[in-house]
Parts: sequence; structure tokens; C-alpha cells
Amino acid sequence: MEKKELQIELTPEVAEGIYANLAVISHSSSEFVADFIRILPGMPKAHVKSRIVLTPEHAKRLLFALEENIVKYEKQFGKINVGEGTPKPPFVLPGGEA
Repeated sequence: MEKKELQIELTPEVAEGIYANLAVISHSSSEFVADFIRILPGMPKAHVKSRIVLTPEHAKRLLFALEENIVKYEKQFGKINVGEGTPKPPFVLPGGEA
């Protein structure tokens, strides 16, 4: 079987990235929705800057990829300290329905 190489293109606009300091993750039986939000001090409103919709399978693959990269990061730069216990802002896991 012939293996085809996937070419991934990154436009300059997307390459700049979008800063977010809050994530709200929800799900239904068929998808996970991650809303990335930027909260600014003194501002009464915060807007969703990006929404990513994933199948449950892709959400789990993302979880594994993040875990793998965090292990690599901590080996190189040291432990990331987020405190003990349940997730706290800026990343919120409401567990509700999408």
C-alpha cells in the first residue's frame, strides 16, 4: 500500500495565533466544543476568540498529544506548577452539554 504524505499549510494570519487565557469545554454525545476566550482586566465582557469542535475520538487524541508534549516540556524546562486539586480558571471544565 502506497503511503501518501499530507502537506499542511499555515497562512501568515493563522501563524500569528490567538491569545486566550480562559477555555470553556463542553460536550454532547457526538462532539466536544472548546471555546477559547481572552479576558482583560477591567473589562466587563469577554469574547470567544476561537471555537474548536472535535469528535470524541479526536478530543481524546488531543488529550494524549497534550500529555505527551507536557511531559517533554517539563523534562526540558521543569515542572509546570498549577496548584493541587480541581481545575481552576483560566481553564474551566463545566462538563455540561454542548
